[in-house]
Amino acid sequence: MKRVVFDRVGPPAEVLRIEDDVPAPQPRRGEVLVRMLASPVNPSDLMYVEGRYGLKPALPATPGFEGVGIVEATGGGLLGWFRKGKRVAVINDRVGNWAEYTVTKARQVVPVPDDLSDEQAASFFVNPATAVAMTQHVLHVPRGAWLLQSAAGGELGKMVIRLGHKLAFRTVNVVRRREQIDELKKLGADHVIVEGDGPVAEQVRKLVPDGVRYAIDPVGGATGTQVIAALARGGRCLLYGSLSDDPVQVHPRQAIGAGLRVEGFWLGEWAKRQRVLTMLKLFRRVKALMREGVLTTHIGATYPIEQVAKAVAHAAAPGKGGKVLLKIGDR
Repeated sequence: MKRVVFDRVGPPAEVLRIEDDVPAPQPRRGEVLVRMLASPVNPSDLMYVEGRYGLKPALPATPGFEGVGIVEATGGGLLGWFRKGKRVAVINDRVGNWAEYTVTKARQVVPVPDDLSDEQAASFFVNPATAVAMTQHVLHVPRGAWLLQSAAGGELGKMVIRLGHKLAFRTVNVVRRREQIDELKKLGADHVIVEGDGPVAEQVRKLVPDGVRYAIDPVGGATGTQVIAALARGGRCLLYGSLSDDPVQVHPRQAIGAGLRVEGFWLGEWAKRQRVLTMLKLFRRVKALMREGVLTTHIGATYPIEQVAKAVAHAAAPGKGGKVLLKIGDR
């Protein structure tokens, strides 16, 4: 088979290469062999290659945490047998999905309906499931409440805006580029503020004087610090990324006096702590919301796996215009 591989951490466009004619991996008991069709290039994938992600690669390694493919074999187990022959969304933290074949645990593949395209199914987990899990399962954002989010112009940020519009919670959205304002307003954003217009916390309190009760931040650093500063008394913030690679700062008096809660969120770790029924309900809800257009992913560009260097360079560029997708195989 053909796969993407890297032997050292570093800039993805420099360290990634194509390896041809290597043996396909063999599934262990409880695992399935998946023939991959497509996989997105997510920020987590780029950080993994750079050595800046929570999971450290055992080199040589293949990237790709999510994607879509067809289950072709099982290493044994009832769940794998039920999945055989089905087109599935794949989450993978062991082998990597940027390959013609991969293996993962049978419980980490979810059958997808025929009316869901490969492009949408490839991005089933990381953004859609995270958006629903954070806002509905962890924060439990109620109707009418304010949610503040940074990096709102990204695909996950847009999903949160559409989710808020559907579920009647209100959003304050932080962006870096002024041209993103109109686009996010059309999606249902209540307020959009630009980081360059002044401290985020001050801008937020002009709109919501008491501050917001809920916030999510994938950036960290100065941006995450300002998001936390915009919280109301008793407010809660989930940190679900570290795009800036800098720490956030919280003054003890702020945390103590206002009763703030600042927590980390990582979908993979959160999912491991949930009951099977909880995850099944989450996946059903994600499928329904994708069909409604609430959790759809806009694909900005598609590259064949052989052009992975171009794909990751495009994915790392500002204003890339949507998710970058690697096309790996055909149905």
